[in-house]
Amino acid sequence: MLKKSLLLAVSLLTLVAAPAVAQDRYQNRPPVVVSPDLTAPWVMQLGVQQARTRQVIYRQQIPAATRKQYYQGQVAQPQVKRRTINPLIQPANAMRAQRPVKSKFDPQYLPQTVAYESKEKPGTIVIDTNNRFLYLVTGNGEARRYGVGVGKPGFEWAGAHKVTRKAEWPSWTPPQEMISREASKGHYLPARMDGGPENPLGARAMYLGSTLYRIHGTNAPWTIGYAVSSGCIRMRNEDVVDLYEHVKVGTKVIVI
Repeated sequence: MLKKSLLLAVSLLTLVAAPAVAQDRYQNRPPVVVSPDLTAPWVMQLGVQQARTRQVIYRQQIPAATRKQYYQGQVAQPQVKRRTINPLIQPANAMRAQRPVKSKFDPQYLPQTVAYESKEKPGTIVIDTNNRFLYLVTGNGEARRYGVGVGKPGFEWAGAHKVTRKAEWPSWTPPQEMISREASKGHYLPARMDGGPENPLGARAMYLGSTLYRIHGTNAPWTIGYAVSSGCIRMRNEDVVDLYEHVKVGTKVIVI
């Protein structure tokens, strides 16, 4: 009977002491150590309202030869470094908004004369779809540069064509595949639309080769600088009017 009482007392003492030991063990928890490769993208996703800077702890790598000694307590603990990451500083390609904001226009897309070395003859049009710029080569190492909107994902293209036709305030006849595609999204396009301020082709259009692609104006100037079209190159109305005056039928157009 005495033996059973002693065993019961020891069991109760163990149950009471275990939580206390565990609580004492974790009362000063070590910092969370994260990999730099995983930390940076995570911090970049933090909202500005949540935190403007975050401190991230990086622990030096332990050489394989001394890893066993380290865990046995025979070598000093690696130095802990702290690095401050500012989520407001982003790569250039991450700073571009994915969707245009109505009534906002980036001034970098305003027309301007820039230095531009090219082997193409003066009068040639070169369209850099990646950076959203159209260059009208003027010669002497310069070009007239305009901002453009380009084909959205799945509608990108590249190649060389000539301007085969020009039109002022062109009418718009959407291709059947576009009508069907937009109808599946709940957007119903007209079979034809007369030229005018509400027409998506804007004030001017320059048709490229025998394709359905055009360089044209737009009734949505805030989309300049974005990949939003079905393959056409769109410009602000005032810019396409200016370009139109310098372009002739037969002008070479290079899309890269």
